[in-house]
Amino acid sequence: MRGGGVDVYGCIEAGGTKFVYGAGTGPDDLILDSCPTTSPEATMDRVVGFFRGLGVPLKGLGIGSFGPVDLDRASATFGYITSTPKLEWRQFDLAGTVARALGVPVAIDTDVNAAALGEARWGAAQGLSDFLYVTVGTGIGGGAVTHGEVVHGLVHPEMGHIRIPHDRSEDPYPGGCPYHGDCLEGLASGPAIGARWGMPARGLPASHPAWELEARYLALGLTTWVCTLSPKRIVLGGGVMHQRQLFPMIRAELGRLLNGYVQARALIEDMDSYVVPPQLGNRAGVLGALALAAR
Repeated sequence: MRGGGVDVYGCIEAGGTKFVYGAGTGPDDLILDSCPTTSPEATMDRVVGFFRGLGVPLKGLGIGSFGPVDLDRASATFGYITSTPKLEWRQFDLAGTVARALGVPVAIDTDVNAAALGEARWGAAQGLSDFLYVTVGTGIGGGAVTHGEVVHGLVHPEMGHIRIPHDRSEDPYPGGCPYHGDCLEGLASGPAIGARWGMPARGLPASHPAWELEARYLALGLTTWVCTLSPKRIVLGGGVMHQRQLFPMIRAELGRLLNGYVQARALIEDMDSYVVPPQLGNRAGVLGALALAAR
């Protein structure tokens, strides 16, 4: 991490199970630490203590957070985590708490939007004005970038909660989303895989039928977004996507579902470069928060 006249920024990836935080100017000098996501008070004590102990002034700080998050700057609860299933964190003023404790400007967005910004700045979406970043793990979320800007709108996109076809004769699992049952997240997140098959996703062999079903569900989501957002590339991250056998299966199923309707060279001749893993790996979110701070 450089100081001495070079702007140093702080970054926080606020996850449902873990906070990752750091400071630096980019991927090469980023200093990182992490802690489990426990109570807001205990977690923020660890996070704030890290930044206070750096001994380097921060130009600003970016946060990519689990959500939902209030991103309306005109709202009295801007920067709050709102209706999260994590009850202790409901209506918690995350951005304000950090800003008051450290005395620096704070920018906040969703964790997936931050990861999208990280991949745009340093990773698999460099040079692209329009692309999609999707994470498949404990939940499913998506960040869309159009004309170089992250999409927000009414609140922010909740791509994991779109409804997809669910053939209960083929897949009797009812879905695990507490709000919608068998939305995309309810059928294809990591917990859904574990509940359906009685074993965590990481314990299932590559030949297990779970992956064919997972690839179909994710391709159904991707088909919707290709037809509505027209991204130039789709980056798929998150713990479930560590199962790299999913990528060729998803690409093949996406092509089958589109059935030649969207006449774009990337979808017809170069699907391997269209649906890709993140280049930043597990650092996409925290580096995206750094990019958010610099913006």
